[in-house]
Amino acid sequence: MKFVKLQSLLPVIVLALCASTSIADSASVLMNANTATAEEIAGMPHMDEILAGVVVNNRPYVTIGELNSLLSSDLDEDQLEALYGRLFVPINLNDARRSDILLIPGVGARMAHEFEEYRPYSNIEQFRREIGKYVDEAEVARLEQYVTLD
Repeated sequence: MKFVKLQSLLPVIVLALCASTSIADSASVLMNANTATAEEIAGMPHMDEILAGVVVNNRPYVTIGELNSLLSSDLDEDQLEALYGRLFVPINLNDARRSDILLIPGVGARMAHEFEEYRPYSNIEQFRREIGKYVDEAEVARLEQYVTLD
């Protein structure tokens, strides 16, 4: 029986870990419903080519509420929440409706209130600082993907 030194396997192990991390990271990328391709959308949770075509053909979406209205006749709340973990329309922190804020996966009434309480936001750092009082840095970074100041 021939033994392989661990050192000789190290590059293979590192490459395997990098590849698996890259795959996991690409699965968690939040895409904008106004710019994602039909193929990208079709590969998302609970979507197919037909529904992806409907999303693309009804662009642009000014709010996530518009996209939600379109999809809510075909997808239930749990399916929409799973989809919105991958596909979203960024909300403007300074003028988003509460109903739009509540469509961010994991955001409830209490957090929506915190988003609203600190308006107007002058920059994204203010959002990080204020929301960071309530959640950890990783959650602030996740929430930041859903918002804009445009």
